[in-house]
Amino acid sequence: MEDILDVMGCRTRREIINLLREEPRFVSEISQELEIGQKAIIEHLRAMEEIGILESSFKKIVRGRPRKYYDMPNDFTISITITENSFDVNISEDILNLKQLPSGDEWSKLLEIEKRIDQGHWEAVEELKSQIRLYENLKNRAEYILERTRMK
Repeated sequence: MEDILDVMGCRTRREIINLLREEPRFVSEISQELEIGQKAIIEHLRAMEEIGILESSFKKIVRGRPRKYYDMPNDFTISITITENSFDVNISEDILNLKQLPSGDEWSKLLEIEKRIDQGHWEAVEELKSQIRLYENLKNRAEYILERTRMK
């Protein structure tokens, strides 16, 4: 309870959470967006990751070493009740809304396609459709494998 209240009581941490609700980001992106030094951002991210609000993972990039991305993998609700006789904090995760993102390479590819479309490169729409077909095929294969395991 103390840790959650600490996180939610800090404006910078709330701003970081708002950024990560949109998409996974790495330290320098967060730092630039919020105009706060990277060392401070790293400390905020570490504190939030320790209590389970955020998760991190390394993802390959086209050039250079892999980047550590931060993400909010789960939606959760915080309810604070203060009455004359009690002070209560309840936290509940919405398991139905777990976010599942593709691997780092696939995520990067989707972001690149999105960027090209946003810049008016409409040929990227066909590439996006191709990616969707690939994901549908992978999903179908995964469902087939799952069905086979149920029969055994």
